Amino acid sequence: MLHETGRIDAILFDVDGTLIDTYRLYVEAYRRALQPYLDELPSEEEVAARPPSSELRFLTDWVGEERARECHAEMCRHYAALHPTHFDGMYDGVREMLAALRSAGIPLGVVTGKGRNAWATTLQHLELGAFEVVVTEDDVEHPKPDPAGLLTAAEALGREPRVIAYVGDSLSDMQAGRAAGMAIGAALWPKTAPGERETFVRALDPYVPEWRFDRPADLVRAFAPWC
Repeated sequence: MLHETGRIDAILFDVDGTLIDTYRLYVEAYRRALQPYLDELPSEEEVAARPPSSELRFLTDWVGEERARECHAEMCRHYAALHPTHFDGMYDGVREMLAALRSAGIPLGVVTGKGRNAWATTLQHLELGAFEVVVTEDDVEHPKPDPAGLLTAAEALGREPRVIAYVGDSLSDMQAGRAAGMAIGAALWPKTAPGERETFVRALDPYVPEWRFDRPADLVRAFAPWC
């Protein structure tokens, strides 16, 4: 499906689960940060069963508002310490995709539920290249699926939301993109567990995404086919 404008002038990306694989890293960082606040260390399954919209929101749901920021500081400390052993890198093809889109002159940005501290840690270990705008959970009052972060990025880019595509791997990404009035693309390449992709694709139907990208290279074909 083509967006109503017939053109896309910029692309925004979610980060975790879209550009980089931080699943193991976040699960363990959350577990260790939460342990002092709970009766026992939460299991991996318990943490994974509550997909976060942002770091602080996730921890607030566990420990309450009064203790959330203190717990979040501990999570950031564990995130940095565990990065060398638990970070699983960029998804295959993402580096080449970003390079091709930049070569085509397409402005790129990031809108993420990741906090600034964790984002800085990621950049210390991984070269993602320059983005024209980066909006983290620290930059907005409400995280996705609220569209505030996407609208903040659109303003920074100097473009109307209707000529921007937002690409993410979660339903909250799709909901936020729709609420912001942007075109949306679903990243399917991280969905590798048995049945995960099929379940996600079925759940996408209410959002009617313009694109369903099986691989990062599909973005290049959609937005910069001459590269």
